[in-house]
Amino acid sequence: MTISPRALGTSLPAVFPIGLGCMGMSEFYGPSDDAESLATLARALELGVMLYDTADTYGLGANEALLGRFIAEGGAGRRARMVVATKFGIVREAGKYERRIDNSPTYIRAACEASLQRLGVEQIDLYYCHRRDPAVPIEDVVGAMAGLVQAGKVRAIGLSEVGADTLRRAHAVHPIAALQSEYSLWTREPEAELLPLCAELGTAFVAYSPLGRAFLTGKLDTNNLGTQDFRVHNPRFQGDAAAANAQLVERLGALARGWGLTNAQLALAWLLAKQPHVVPIPGTRRRSRLEENLGAAEVTLDAAQLEQIEAVFAPGAAQGARYPQAGWVGMEASR
Repeated sequence: MTISPRALGTSLPAVFPIGLGCMGMSEFYGPSDDAESLATLARALELGVMLYDTADTYGLGANEALLGRFIAEGGAGRRARMVVATKFGIVREAGKYERRIDNSPTYIRAACEASLQRLGVEQIDLYYCHRRDPAVPIEDVVGAMAGLVQAGKVRAIGLSEVGADTLRRAHAVHPIAALQSEYSLWTREPEAELLPLCAELGTAFVAYSPLGRAFLTGKLDTNNLGTQDFRVHNPRFQGDAAAANAQLVERLGALARGWGLTNAQLALAWLLAKQPHVVPIPGTRRRSRLEENLGAAEVTLDAAQLEQIEAVFAPGAAQGARYPQAGWVGMEASR
């Protein structure tokens, strides 16, 4: 079947409908293997993935450096086939999850230069404000980001985890190519305002954690999370909330098996069916999981199937907040 690409605003090329989140290759989900991560990146490119998502805070720069190594090893030909997205705004100390937010124009320019160096590129394709400091007007933030576009350091700009009013104000200053927020079967809040507004503005909606940080796959043992895995502190993965959510995932799995799919493929296919401007970026460090996830791009769900899926994961069905308290700093979106 022909897989139609999806737009990322107007100044970037249309991309394969599923991107790759690179965060877990460097932090938050326990030990990783750079060799397997690089092999996964190579396999993603071979299979047509175009959008690669990182941030300066992932591994405190290590994730950008890993992606930069991959780009350098493939040369100009490899770089030309990739849409590289990174982010600024979260400032952390080594070994700590707690963060502060910096949206000052001076910081934005300095962060961009540092990301360019780690990535080893002359231009960032898509540069996001990762989290918002409400003390800095969004007009000033976007103005500084637009300056990076004018200077040729950035091709397009985006925002992450902001509300509808902020997105509309930002877009009035400079076109916002993409809004990145959590969106999945167990995080349905963007459907109320953000998805319709993105469609109105011509802004892509990039859905991170589309598999619920692996919970929706039905393959995660929440009792066996390591101390370096941030999910051990996440309310949705704890106690009664985890047990209730697991029952939903079991019901989702029954549907998936009946249709010859895995949980992951069904969850991603559902996202792709919701709106033509949604681009999920499931994260993985393994080629086998990557190949499984990309299979969702070939799945077509009919209206009856969508209705059955949403009968399981109705809005608000998931139990527990989606972040621990420290994770809400700089967030405008719903808990």
